[in-house]
Amino acid sequence: MTTTRLPTQATLGIRPVRMRPRSLAALCVRRLRDALASWGVRRPRMLRGRRLPSPIDAPRIRTARLELRPHRRDDADDWFDLQSQESVTRFLPWPRRSRRQSARHLADRTRHTRLLQADDFLALAIVKDGRLIGDVSAHLRTVDAGGRTLEIGWVIHPEFGGRGYATEAADALLAFAFDEVGARFVTAVTDPRNVRSSSLARRLGFVELRREGDELVLAVGAETHRERAAIARSARPSRS
Repeated sequence: MTTTRLPTQATLGIRPVRMRPRSLAALCVRRLRDALASWGVRRPRMLRGRRLPSPIDAPRIRTARLELRPHRRDDADDWFDLQSQESVTRFLPWPRRSRRQSARHLADRTRHTRLLQADDFLALAIVKDGRLIGDVSAHLRTVDAGGRTLEIGWVIHPEFGGRGYATEAADALLAFAFDEVGARFVTAVTDPRNVRSSSLARRLGFVELRREGDELVLAVGAETHRERAAIARSARPSRS
């Protein structure tokens, strides 16, 4: 079998791991950019360069046990409950929010439903039996088809941890990234101390790309994901 070569620091435009003032500044700028983006503040589209051939809207995805769909304002109670869990926010750049602040954050998230240009952000609620239990997200980092890259993230309510729901949701988002968005590579960024998150990523085929400060960056290629999915399908018992 042939496997797509994983991205290198050069192909993804990542600076060397050794911390320098310039790379530290770039890391701070990136975090500020993503923090502002989470509040709906983005660079004007005219400054964001090339576009996808056509916009890609947020999907509704059903897995064996879950539904992934765009966020809704009536998710407010579940969203506030999720954000109020210390184990959820420990490794996220999310401040403590009041119920009103949480509702505003959710309202912004309901608008993140389309990918078109670099840094566009798409967020989906993870729903189990009608209840929001988590979130998955995708940042379009690189548009060019030859090296199109998305960064994905996931978060799950601790009440539903340990049951494979986060893995199931992230795997479904990966399939969307590769099959619908046409990504060649998908990355995930986590805190090195967040062992559960990095272990989940590795179960999905991600490998470590680099470490920088309190960020661990992992990546997986399209062919690696498809080969893993084919193996999983062949391992399922036949229904005949």
